[in-house]
Amino acid sequence: MPRVGNQLIDPALAADGPMDFSRSRALLPKARRLIPGGAHTYAKGEDQYPEQAPAFIARGKGCHVWDVDGNEFIEFGMGLRAVTLGHAYQPVIDAARHQMNLGTNFTRPTKIEVDLADAMLEVIDGAEMVKFAKNGSDVTTAAVKLARAYTGRDLVAICADQPFFSTDDWFIGTTEMNAGIPAAIIAMTLKFRYNDIEGLRALFDQHPGQIACVLMEAEAATPPFPGYLNQVKELCESQGTLLVFDEMITGFRWHLGGAQKFHDVVPHLSAFGKAMGNGFAISALAGKREIMRLGGLDHDQARVFLLSTTHGAETHALAASLETLRIYQERTVVDFLWKQGERLRALVNQSIAENRLEGFFELIGRPCNLVFATLDQERNRSQAFRTLFVQELIRRGVIAPSFVVSFSHTDADIERTFEAVYEAHAIYRKALDEGIGKYLEGRPLKPVNRRFN
Repeated sequence: MPRVGNQLIDPALAADGPMDFSRSRALLPKARRLIPGGAHTYAKGEDQYPEQAPAFIARGKGCHVWDVDGNEFIEFGMGLRAVTLGHAYQPVIDAARHQMNLGTNFTRPTKIEVDLADAMLEVIDGAEMVKFAKNGSDVTTAAVKLARAYTGRDLVAICADQPFFSTDDWFIGTTEMNAGIPAAIIAMTLKFRYNDIEGLRALFDQHPGQIACVLMEAEAATPPFPGYLNQVKELCESQGTLLVFDEMITGFRWHLGGAQKFHDVVPHLSAFGKAMGNGFAISALAGKREIMRLGGLDHDQARVFLLSTTHGAETHALAASLETLRIYQERTVVDFLWKQGERLRALVNQSIAENRLEGFFELIGRPCNLVFATLDQERNRSQAFRTLFVQELIRRGVIAPSFVVSFSHTDADIERTFEAVYEAHAIYRKALDEGIGKYLEGRPLKPVNRRFN
């Protein structure tokens, strides 16, 4: 039998009976009636999880969460990667609470806006100005607007191999879920493939002098070829185009300064969010002064309406971000994320090998941001097998739409997850051999971006 630490794992071990999801099921009809899709974030919707799953979370602490029925789970993904330190992480909560007691929103700016701007710019190489907002979409869209104003061009080039950049029309128009978006807007966003510098060069040749910015993640699931990111920047600069890095996932995870620091490539603009507030709503657009100043008062060019929002500088979110940044710097959080991710990867790969799942279950990405791919008997990507795997993990007390770790995932949490993965993989192997219909309970998951329900 396989071993983790001093404990033997019995592959025949079954989950401890069915979980009670009665309160979740009772609440679902009301949520569907009151909220389009039953959730305010598509990635959290019921079509993204098995039928045997907690529908509503009541509370969390560290990397553990409890649903409305009282079931406890080890959680991965952590609020779509926004909660990197851990749920209800006390120093961050205390900092936000202290600031809330002083007031959260005033008719003039607050000193903490300047304090956080100063702290952020110290860790983002090449950035000279920063502006805060609430969501990642706010700041990626602001980057696009700023690039169009700065260059006087309309077209935007985005990486086709990276799944999400914004809720706004300039991006959503390029997806399958583009109902309600004018064709003229859709036509202004172009696509290129990651690691294909010649394909990007051809895009510039097809649209000479028209592309305002190239917007991409410096790295997502696939690492860049040697020199690729520098080639992209050089090509952009030769064409008078701005390079924008989306650091929503990579910022505060690949490196405190983002994937741009990890790969030593400085973009003209970059968009941060998610982990910078440990779950509090905050994001940031940072960049070169000559570009960012167009959203300010010290120039004589046409004004750019850049991130003027009622709640963009709520003081408690800024305080949470300042404390998060302090903890990252003092406790080497990023190093811990890489270490725990590497430990989890090694154990999951052990399970893959011992359950004979090579070629059917794959880990993808850096240790600090692991995702998995599920494949069927013909080795094609399979939503049904993904559903089965997630279903079996949930039965064993683990919610894992990915294997993205946090600062709160202890060795004990990783080992307990390995036990659940090993048992889920054993079921996966049986489903490959005997047919998935024998083991899958209910309908399979569906991709978020699809044209019809």
